[in-house]
Amino acid sequence: MVRRLSTADAGFEAAFATLLAEKREADEDVDQVAAAIIADVRAQGDAAVVAYTLRFDRFDAGAAGLRIPPAELAAAVERCDPATVAALRLAARRIEAFHRLQIPAGIDHVDDAGVRVGAVWRPIPAVGLYVPGGLAAYPSSVLMNALPARVAGVGRLAVTVPTPDGVVSPLVLAALAIAGVDEVYRIGGAQAVAALAYGTETIRPVDKIVGPGNAYVAAAKRRVFGKVGIDMIAGPSEILVVADAFNDAEWIAADLLSQAEHDTAAQSILLTDDNGFADRVVAAVERSLRTMPRREIAGRSWADFGAVILLRDLEEAPALVDRLAPEHLELAVAEPQPLADRITNAGAVFLGRHTPEAIGDYVAGPNHVLPTARSARFASGLGVLDFLKRTTFVACDAGSLARIGPAAVTLAEAEGLHAHARSVAIRLAAAG
Repeated sequence: MVRRLSTADAGFEAAFATLLAEKREADEDVDQVAAAIIADVRAQGDAAVVAYTLRFDRFDAGAAGLRIPPAELAAAVERCDPATVAALRLAARRIEAFHRLQIPAGIDHVDDAGVRVGAVWRPIPAVGLYVPGGLAAYPSSVLMNALPARVAGVGRLAVTVPTPDGVVSPLVLAALAIAGVDEVYRIGGAQAVAALAYGTETIRPVDKIVGPGNAYVAAAKRRVFGKVGIDMIAGPSEILVVADAFNDAEWIAADLLSQAEHDTAAQSILLTDDNGFADRVVAAVERSLRTMPRREIAGRSWADFGAVILLRDLEEAPALVDRLAPEHLELAVAEPQPLADRITNAGAVFLGRHTPEAIGDYVAGPNHVLPTARSARFASGLGVLDFLKRTTFVACDAGSLARIGPAAVTLAEAEGLHAHARSVAIRLAAAG
C-alpha cells in the first residue's frame, strides 16, 4: 500500500523529512570498475573498447566496425513506421523552435569610465552524446540532446549507442538522422565515455559529454569530469502532482504512473487537499497497475517510493514543493499560475489540468532532460546554454585606464601582488 502523509498529523514533519532523505538508487560499488575501464581505454584505445563491448554487449564491434555508416542512419528512417517518423519530425521541429528562443545575445558596452566591456557566446567545438540502448532506447531523448547542440552551433556531435547482441533500435537511428547527426558509434558503457573523453584510434576526443546512462556510465562521467565537461548526473525519474478534487482521478493516476513505469526507483507523489479524491486516485492507480504492460516496474516504484500527501489547504503546496524540488511538477488546478509564481525549485512545471507531464517528454518543445534527486534546487534542464561557452572582453584606452587603473594598483598592492600592480602602474606613468 502506498504511504500516506498528512500535514495535519503531529508526526508529519518527521515523516516528510524521512521522505526527503530516502535514497532511491541501489548502492552499487561501480566507481572502481569504471576507473579500471577508463584506464584500459586510455592505454589500449580501440582494442579495449572492442574487448569491453564483446564482454558486456556480446557484440564484436571490431569485426562490424565501431562506426555506424551514415547510410545506415538514413535507411533507418525508411524502415520505421511512417506515422512514428512523422511524430518524430513534429517533435524535432517543436524542440528546435523552442531552443532557438534560448540563443543568448552578446554584450558590447562602453561604461561611464570609457571602458569597453562585453561578452561573446561561442559553441563548444565538439560534444559527445551518450544514447542508452537495449531496453532504454528512447528516440525522444536523442532529439532532446542533439537538437539543442545543433541550435547552439556545435561543430561536431559524436554519438555512442550500445548495441547489445548487435541490435540497435531503428527508431533511435532514425531520430539521429532527423537530428542531423552522422557520427555514431555502436558502443556503450564506461568504455564509450572513456573513448569520448580521451579518444582512441577511431574516435576523436570531445570537449563535453551529455546524455543519460546506467550506473557505470554515471560513474565514468564523474571520473572524466575536468578532462571534459558533463551535463549532469541523472538519477531515477520523478513526478510531483498538485491536484484539487475537481480533477478526474483516472487522469491523475495516469500521470503518476507515467513516471513510475520508467524505473523501479522512480518516484511519484500526489499533493491534494481532499482525502476522498486521494482515495479515488489511489484506487485508480491500483486498477491501472493490473493491466499496464510495465506493471511490475511501475508497481514496485509506486509501492516502494510513491506517496500521497494530504494538505489542509493547497496554500501549503508551494513550500512543500520547494523542499521536494521535483524533476517534473504538475499543477492540476483551475488557476495554476499563482501557485507556480510561488514555487522556486522544479525542473519543469506543467500548468493546468490539460497539460500532462508526458506532453513535455515528446512534443511540447522544452527539454525533458531535467535535474533529479532534488538538484532542481541549484540546477536547470538541458538547453542551448549547455552547449555554449561565454568569453568576456575588456578594452581600455589611455584615458579609461587612467580613470580606473589607480584603484587596481591599490588593490593589487593590498594583496601583495606587486607585479600585478606594476603592470598597471607603468602604463599610468607612461601616460603622464
